[in-house]
Amino acid sequence: MSPTHGFNTRAIHAGQDPDPATGDVVVPLHLATTFKQDGVGGLRGGYEYARSANPTRTALQEALAALEQGRTALAFASGLAAEDTLLRTVCEPGSHVVLGGDAYGGTFRLISKVASRWGVEHTPADLNDPDALRAAIRPSTRVIWCETPTNPLLNIADIALTAEVAHDAGALLVVDNTFASPYLQQPLTLGADVVVHSTTKYLGGHSDVVGGALVVGDDAELAEQLAFSQNAMGAVSGPLADWLVLRGIKTLGVRMDRHQDNAARVVEFLLGHPAVASVRYPGLPDHPGHEIAAKQMSGFGGMLSFRLAAGEDAALRVCERAQVFTLAESLGGVESLIEHPARMTHASAAGSPLEVPADLVRLSVGIEDAEDLIADLDQALAL
Repeated sequence: MSPTHGFNTRAIHAGQDPDPATGDVVVPLHLATTFKQDGVGGLRGGYEYARSANPTRTALQEALAALEQGRTALAFASGLAAEDTLLRTVCEPGSHVVLGGDAYGGTFRLISKVASRWGVEHTPADLNDPDALRAAIRPSTRVIWCETPTNPLLNIADIALTAEVAHDAGALLVVDNTFASPYLQQPLTLGADVVVHSTTKYLGGHSDVVGGALVVGDDAELAEQLAFSQNAMGAVSGPLADWLVLRGIKTLGVRMDRHQDNAARVVEFLLGHPAVASVRYPGLPDHPGHEIAAKQMSGFGGMLSFRLAAGEDAALRVCERAQVFTLAESLGGVESLIEHPARMTHASAAGSPLEVPADLVRLSVGIEDAEDLIADLDQALAL
């Protein structure tokens, strides 16, 4: 596939040529753990052992690289496995990470509770404030870690500006693109060095697979180092997970269109509800990051959050009363999910600078009929 092909064409065909032996139009599920060699060292297609490489994983990695317009993609057993591999590859004891001040709780836990034990330090910073970002950078800063939109407050960072600040300091810009997906945003084209995905979310899209990925831009040396670490550390994705993510990617574009159409309808309803104190969605003109989001994204996505005027107890009741919205963690599936971040996905950030408001509810808006989603929220908010 050429970069000149459209997104949906790449999603369906990149890395997914018909099987040369059978003509199979769907990438086969290769379950083998080892591969016959034609003489010692005579590898067929470069395959010897499934941790090192697997044909189904190769297809997924080629598809992901094409979607993010990157040089190399690497698939992992989870998003956090991808993050851990990246951090252990580019950092060493004494290295420093600047972490966006509104980051996924699992990322914060990995950096603050695990990487810190091995001498990697971190500083939270507001990535919307270039002066605050520059002040947080040290001579030992190796990574600027950016989510945009963020989880769960839907803050927006200017990727191009953040990349400029990072590169001036000799640091890498890593962008978690899980919320937007490559359909709506391609950070590598804006100056990021590495993109991170939880492929569990929009890329898989059906809440039936756990996986993660790294996509590297033009840095061939970094791509080689990460590929070495992927094999050496071994937290690779399995072939069934790879196959399911590939299947999900084929419909990513049409699903994202429906996700964000429904989200816009839900936002409109919530804005007019007396029980709702505020709504966080980058598609709103008064959102502080709206202009940046409109510049670097092709749409505003299917994620939103809102705060309850009556406080935490009201937020908990809304989560418990929802029926079409399923009370569950994760996001990006075809079904709509509702959660209370302070007690669920972001509980590990309690008491830290990344703590989220207790009256906040997060929605992953699915692809059901919008009228049913709005009716469900209407009854859940009738407190």
